[in-house]
Amino acid sequence: MTRKGPEILIYGIGNPGRQDDALGILLAEKIEQWAAELCYSFITVEQCYQLNIEDAELISHYDLVIFLDASVKEEITDISIERVTPHLKTDFNMHSVTPAFVAGLSENIYSRIPEIFQLHIKASKFNFMEPLTGEAAENLDRAFIHLKEFIIAWLARKKSGTS
Repeated sequence: MTRKGPEILIYGIGNPGRQDDALGILLAEKIEQWAAELCYSFITVEQCYQLNIEDAELISHYDLVIFLDASVKEEITDISIERVTPHLKTDFNMHSVTPAFVAGLSENIYSRIPEIFQLHIKASKFNFMEPLTGEAAENLDRAFIHLKEFIIAWLARKKSGTS
């Protein structure tokens, strides 16, 4: 198959049954709908409760990968996006892995590393079967606007040949 342009993977992480933990999944769904409305067939959306080592093979097929996840980091007030640097360091427990570890595996096994970013969305409550908190819902809206702008800017840089 011949590729006509860059391929983008949006990967929502979270548990939709755990209040604000649903943020990554909900944002992925919003981006999927937006991409469909614009006929952006080069955007693929995946969702999962957590990353696994098998995701290294998945990301190796894309030019840009953006992981979306709820965050409780104190330094994040609403949303934050950061470039992911691949590495193979992990905790002894391999129940779930980080985007950086998945990127490191992709680089190590498949000799392929896309541009990878992680979008953190500030969350505060993780109760079972509860709706998003008001603050998380506002952060979801901010994240949606920011992510659309990020994707459009990234595509423009690729089209112009700048990084």
